[in-house]
Amino acid sequence: MKNRKLVMIPGPTPVARSIQDQMGRETVAFGDPDFVKDLKEVVNDLKEIFRTKGEAFVVAGTGTLAMEMGIANVVKEGDNVLVISHGYFGDRYAEICQRKGLNVDVLSSEWGTIVPVEEIEKKLSEKNYKAVTVTHVDTSTGVCAPVAEIGEVVKKYEDTVLVVDGVCATAAEPEYLDEMGIDVLITGSQKAFGVAPGLAIVLAGPKALERRKSLGTIREYYIDFEKWIPIMNDPSKYFGTPAVNMIWALQESLRLIKDEGVENRYKRHIKVARAMQAALEALGFKILAEKDHRAVTLSNVLYMDGIEDAEFRKVLAEEGVVVAGGLGAYAGKMFRLGHMGNIDTHYLVSTISAIERTLYRLGKKDVLGKGVKVLTEELAK
Repeated sequence: MKNRKLVMIPGPTPVARSIQDQMGRETVAFGDPDFVKDLKEVVNDLKEIFRTKGEAFVVAGTGTLAMEMGIANVVKEGDNVLVISHGYFGDRYAEICQRKGLNVDVLSSEWGTIVPVEEIEKKLSEKNYKAVTVTHVDTSTGVCAPVAEIGEVVKKYEDTVLVVDGVCATAAEPEYLDEMGIDVLITGSQKAFGVAPGLAIVLAGPKALERRKSLGTIREYYIDFEKWIPIMNDPSKYFGTPAVNMIWALQESLRLIKDEGVENRYKRHIKVARAMQAALEALGFKILAEKDHRAVTLSNVLYMDGIEDAEFRKVLAEEGVVVAGGLGAYAGKMFRLGHMGNIDTHYLVSTISAIERTLYRLGKKDVLGKGVKVLTEELAK
């Protein structure tokens, strides 16, 4: 009998049964009064949980669409933009900005490290940047950017908006827009929210909304804030067809977040991440990201000598766990393990146990029980 496969990649993440049930409901008209009420509740909950007096947008699309939506509404062609890149997805934001005809400067870090906040502040003092972008957690490196510190720096520059890519952070790492100086937060449904892929989610604070108004007509149509604001304020109106069942699923995800308490959720993610990382290190792996800047949503795990990537991931899948491969220069040198969203202790223990069994099959005979012991002890603290 084949093992059931746990999908432990950095997204999509496992979807709880109550969320799955919402996706399986009979679809209704998007003008149905009950659905209109549900969408309005989702919008209000997003603004409340992530603490902004601005607007929340929920549209059919991916995290990359949200990235485009986030930058398109706050800058115009020829503007200066500073991209803080901690890996593959920081570089993606630079490419998106370049395609828009923006003047892009990139501050990059060595993979596994952060760009020091002092370097960001120095760069901002040298030129008038209309926007700064930073990926809160870059899934290629497992690095978590110090967004709150960056926000404090950007606050000093009235003409600069801070755009945070929270795709692999939102609902797991603290992100409070108005108090942290985040002017635009972009994310997707499929990671720490624990919903299937399909929704692009963007929150815009007051400063970003003022910037959008100052731009007048923009080239983009589907991702224009001004097209969606009337809908988010009154979902009985129409602009583009909402993803009805996905919005119900997100509504259930937000209910779970509120029931748990967002601060408790953040604490849980820290505890789980540190326990998983300690267990992996006990088995002989190393974590790419520096200890002080490790994400809580995933771990980027470097192989020890003698373990080959494709064979490891193949055997691990046979043992019942699917992980992702490395990106860029680390392709073949590491695997990426997600541990975010609505996973429970069963997922965590099963995953570490499967990794132990895989290493055992690949010749590492002294690993059985080591990782599970450390994981259990850390979770019990």
